[in-house]
Amino acid sequence: MRRMQALRGIATLVVLLAALAGCSGGETFELVGTVERKNIELAAPVSEVIVDIPVQVGQRVEAGELIAQLDVEVAEAELRARQAVYQAAQATLTEEQKDFQRVEGLRRANVTATSELDRARRERDEAQAALAESAARLKQSEKRLADLSIRSRADGVVDQIPFDEGERVPAGGVVAVVLADENPWVRVWLPARAAARVRPGLEAAVRVQGLDGSFAGRIVDIAREPEFTPHYALTEEERAHLVFETRIELLDAPAELRPGVAAQVNLTVPDTAPSEDAS
Repeated sequence: MRRMQALRGIATLVVLLAALAGCSGGETFELVGTVERKNIELAAPVSEVIVDIPVQVGQRVEAGELIAQLDVEVAEAELRARQAVYQAAQATLTEEQKDFQRVEGLRRANVTATSELDRARRERDEAQAALAESAARLKQSEKRLADLSIRSRADGVVDQIPFDEGERVPAGGVVAVVLADENPWVRVWLPARAAARVRPGLEAAVRVQGLDGSFAGRIVDIAREPEFTPHYALTEEERAHLVFETRIELLDAPAELRPGVAAQVNLTVPDTAPSEDAS
């Protein structure tokens, strides 16, 4: 009899807890992830020697600020050569235009043949085309020279400088990494059973390892396609392991928060999916 009473008491407690959970307005998940930030990798356009690095790791920089300077000797020589070609093309076009105008006047006076006018027009057009090609090559050289001055593309903090002054960086090699001044986020994996009830904008509380208190967060992105947690096969029994990659933006995190730090997200998911209007 006592055993039956105890079982009834436990059953009553379970029902009570379920009712209280229903009143809470949702299901709470504790998700573990890592802090990430927008990393801007600044790469060398060509293989060249680094002649100056005017910044240090941890230094704040602004968009357009010089991060590293590559050797410009070859690029400047190429630019001077193409400037000379462009100036010569300009002079040639000027002469051909004058010749065309002269022959055109003679043709109006019936002093020269039509074939001579066609020749002058053709040479003028060729000179125009040569000048346009020379201008394009000159612009290309100007950009190539400018690209050797590697500048930050956003306000932020210098996070990495893999090379030292005097080293030759390969083409495409990362010269520096800048952490952009944008809110960091935590990447977590949301269970499939909750994905249909979640929309971007849903708020969450985030605790970051090593820091006191919690930070305000909100969902900014949910993957369209689910994936399986590691080492699970596609079987009927294990479909519960489907998860959706989710990004939760930190709204009030400290500016110096580095990526890679572990974080725990407390997310309360509503019992029903929000309407499209609510999202």
